[in-house]
Amino acid sequence: MKILVVGGTGLIGKSVSKKLVETGHEVIIGSPSKGINIISGEGLADALKGTEVVIDLSNSKSPDDETALNFFRAAGKNLVAYEKAAGVKHHLVLSIVGTDRAQYIGYLKAKTEQEDNIKESGIPYTIIRSTQFHEHTPTIIAVQGNETQVNVSTIDYQPIAAEDVVDLVLQFALAPPKNGTVEIAGPDRAPMTEFVQKYLNAKGDSKIVVSDDENKYMFFDIPKDGLVPLDKFHSGRIDFETWIQSH
Repeated sequence: MKILVVGGTGLIGKSVSKKLVETGHEVIIGSPSKGINIISGEGLADALKGTEVVIDLSNSKSPDDETALNFFRAAGKNLVAYEKAAGVKHHLVLSIVGTDRAQYIGYLKAKTEQEDNIKESGIPYTIIRSTQFHEHTPTIIAVQGNETQVNVSTIDYQPIAAEDVVDLVLQFALAPPKNGTVEIAGPDRAPMTEFVQKYLNAKGDSKIVVSDDENKYMFFDIPKDGLVPLDKFHSGRIDFETWIQSH
C-alpha cells in the first residue's frame, strides 16, 4: 500500500515511516526537506498519485496563536483538495486530548480547525486524540522550573510513551476509517506533580517540586481534567516508571 506520512521527519513520523517500510508498504515522507510542502502545495500532486492512506502528523513551527491557525488552515485546505483529486481512501490525523475543552488557547483552536476540516471534507477519516507524551516531561521541567525548583500543577495527567503512540497510529491507519474520533492515553493517571517528581528522582535531580493548584500547564489555564480522557480510550502499554528506566 502507498502511504503518505505528512510530518514524517518528526518524533512520531520517523518511527511510523520506518515501521511501515519494514512491513512492506511504500512510504512517501511528506516534508519540505523531501520536496513536499503542504502549505505551498509543492510536490503534493505527485506524492498522492496512487496513495491510499495519508497519515497527518504535521505541526506548526510555533505554538503561537496566529502561526498555528495560519498553518493548519492552509495545510488543511491543500491536503483536502489534493487528496480528493487523488482519490485518497483514508486520512488519519493526530490531535490532542482535551482540544475541545480549552478553545481559548489559540493552538488548540487551530487543532480543532484541523479536525473539523477533515470531518467536513468527505474523505474517509480517523482522528486520534492523544494525551501528552512521556518524552515531554523534561520540557515541563525546563519551562516551568529554575535551578532549584519546578512549579508544577496538580492537574490530572495521563501521559503516553511516544513508542505507544507510533504503534496506535499504525494500528488505526491500516484499519478501515473510523469516520470519528478515538482517544489514546498512557496506563497511569495521577496529578502532574507525581510524574515530574518521579522523573526528577530517577535522574538524581535535587530540584524541589512546588505544587500549584491553579491548573496551569505551560502557563496556560487548563481545566483540571483538560489533559485526560473523559470517556473510553485506547491505552498504551508502557507505564511511566518503565519508560523512565529505559531512558
